[in-house]
Amino acid sequence: MIKESAGDRLLLSLMYVGITVFALVCLIPFMTVISGSLSTEGSIIRNGFTLLPKEFSLEAYKLLLKDSTIYKSYGVTIFVTVVGTVLAMIVTCALAYPLSVKSLKYRNSINFYVFFTMLFHGGLVATYLLISKYLGLKDTIWVLIIPALINPWNMFLMRNFFNSIDESIGESAKIDGANDVYIMFRIMIPISLPAIATISLFYALAFWNKWFEAMLYISNEDLFPLQYLIKRILDNAAFANNLASGVTAPGYIVPTLTSRLATTVVTIGPIIFLYPFLQKYFVKGLLVGSVKG
Repeated sequence: MIKESAGDRLLLSLMYVGITVFALVCLIPFMTVISGSLSTEGSIIRNGFTLLPKEFSLEAYKLLLKDSTIYKSYGVTIFVTVVGTVLAMIVTCALAYPLSVKSLKYRNSINFYVFFTMLFHGGLVATYLLISKYLGLKDTIWVLIIPALINPWNMFLMRNFFNSIDESIGESAKIDGANDVYIMFRIMIPISLPAIATISLFYALAFWNKWFEAMLYISNEDLFPLQYLIKRILDNAAFANNLASGVTAPGYIVPTLTSRLATTVVTIGPIIFLYPFLQKYFVKGLLVGSVKG
């Protein structure tokens, strides 16, 4: 056992202090948003943004959550995130594992084809025509899922992780009579849980934050994802006035700003709670692809 010197302990302590301070600084914007959402509109106008609410109020959340649109958007986003992440990981692993097998015919050509899509894009007009006219996905929930089922960058990360696994494991299984499908699902996938958890998080964040595709392809309000609804709220300050219709109390200030902050808190909450469950895998997965390129 190596004994730590006093200098090592001091350096380690300084590193912990520095990381703690950095973490606290990163929390300040988030705490400010929460504080603003729990404040009255007049308090923010008079006092600005503070870490603790000067005048506590839940009015913004009451106005926001009484509208059924937010619940529909939540359901759409949860469905898109869960189904999209699962399908995307299936497609990603199904493409990444064969490309990690050196004996695959045309392996380099397929790798180049996938890499080529990272450099060049067909353009917005061509993509719009393909998705809306030829695939017929316009105004369906699948337009938020199917076009994003494969991300070349994530695929290469997954492929590189498969490459980092000792080849002798797969060769031993083949000697025992296992085929490639068995090796992939019963051997490679369980070994690759850190990489799968990490890349699943990348996909989940991408699906959760989708709004641009909804703006282009979806006109049915029942299919609006959460982030697109936020954009509509931010673009139209009158949203809060519509929610507060009927309020005629003298001196009442419509909470447009606090409603925006409350909407932000409501929408980012679930994705933040996802991190603790994936943390043990995420730390290991940070080195995805670093062993072999």
